[in-house]
Amino acid sequence: MNRSNSPETGFIDPRGDNAEAIRDLTENVLDQLLEQLGAAEKRLPLPAESTIPMGGIPESPRSQTDVLDALETIVAGSMNPAHPGYIGHMDTMPTTVSVLGALVASAVNNNMLSVEMSPVFSELEVQLTETIASEFGLGPNAGGVLASGGSLANLHALSVARNEGFDVHEGGIAGLNGEPVLFASKVAHTSLQKAAMLLGLGTDAVIAVETDANSRMKPSALNQAVKQAEQNGRAPFCVVATAGTTTTGNIDPLPAIRDVVDAHALWFHVDAAYGGALLFSEAERDRLDGIEEADSATFNPQKWCYVAKTCAIALFADLNILQQDFRVGAPYMRGDDAIPNRGELSVQGTRRAEVLKFWLTFQHLGREGLGQLIDESYRLTTVIRDRVTDQDALELASEPEMNIVCFRAAPDWCPPDERDALNGRLQRYLLSKQAVFVSLPTYRDTRWLRVVLLNPFTDKTTLDRLFDGIDSFLKAERP
Repeated sequence: MNRSNSPETGFIDPRGDNAEAIRDLTENVLDQLLEQLGAAEKRLPLPAESTIPMGGIPESPRSQTDVLDALETIVAGSMNPAHPGYIGHMDTMPTTVSVLGALVASAVNNNMLSVEMSPVFSELEVQLTETIASEFGLGPNAGGVLASGGSLANLHALSVARNEGFDVHEGGIAGLNGEPVLFASKVAHTSLQKAAMLLGLGTDAVIAVETDANSRMKPSALNQAVKQAEQNGRAPFCVVATAGTTTTGNIDPLPAIRDVVDAHALWFHVDAAYGGALLFSEAERDRLDGIEEADSATFNPQKWCYVAKTCAIALFADLNILQQDFRVGAPYMRGDDAIPNRGELSVQGTRRAEVLKFWLTFQHLGREGLGQLIDESYRLTTVIRDRVTDQDALELASEPEMNIVCFRAAPDWCPPDERDALNGRLQRYLLSKQAVFVSLPTYRDTRWLRVVLLNPFTDKTTLDRLFDGIDSFLKAERP
């Protein structure tokens, strides 16, 4: 395409010739966005309906006004996690600096494929992942690689675990004696089944282990499951413990699970995508005791560390194993012994510099700021937990261990087989009448209301609206 036919603001001229036009466009977009975000509480947490702007590719460039109008419509119809009443998922408003970091990373457009394509960001990622690995207590040889989400981080870790367990980095699994299997609790994240499928093992290779009343894996059941698999001629290679289950936020007993892992010489992976953030709270970090014994771990700063999506890390206790069992060299990239090319060590090749918004968030909030956010989440969790247990018409799914409270309306006047429908109506009522969004997951074959206390602007006023809405709804529904 002839660049002379492009709009004046199609690209930022490296000579600065269109600086004024670029500044006007940028200011217009930012002003519009800040106006919408600054009034986010006036919109529902989830839109009642969304207007989708015209799709397709126009023959000629649209006017700047038309494009900005369409952009405004897109934002207005999007999920609104900035609303203090958005308390239904592990999504939150991001830190301001991580939003700006995403802008800067997109603008410079470096490629994390190699050090040559991202010299500063590659070194920054090495330093930051080693720092996080140290926080996890994984040892002096630990480090990791950033990934676009926890599913990819889990896939990365399980790939290394499989290759280490069977020495199949090059030869593949076709000639193995025994079917490779791994173990996770019944409520572990479904990304494990996806990973098993992608690794050629099949989703059935993830053996579900019984949990206790609070959704924590039973070590005795794990031990029995491993023994049973061995007796059946299968080949166990990994156990995945969860630190922060998706629905209830519970933590598997990591030290006891590690004992079973050691007894059977298996790889120990901890999916701490959500719960890993507890390490930044002096008051709560002991909940993760035992994670320092992991061979690998997943951690998602995009959740409880408030980094703009996407941002996840696959951590490894021994980077030498990562190099040995996963690295695929790229002959078209220049090597550097001091800083390995990140694309040779990760599932992804081309990857944007997510590390910048992560680094900026840590610099801006510091350990103290992160700790305060986590501790305040726990304070609000206690408030909700106590209010639920104080009401006969409500029941808890499990005892909260994080900032997630899963409960449901179960009044004695509503038959058990009608309570799923009742809670579905309650969820819709809370959103439409109280501007409070809670999710409605299926847990142990029934529907529950889930509250995730992430938003830093959620306060007692929001919780009062939640419970006032529950009271009003149940009074209106009672026969």
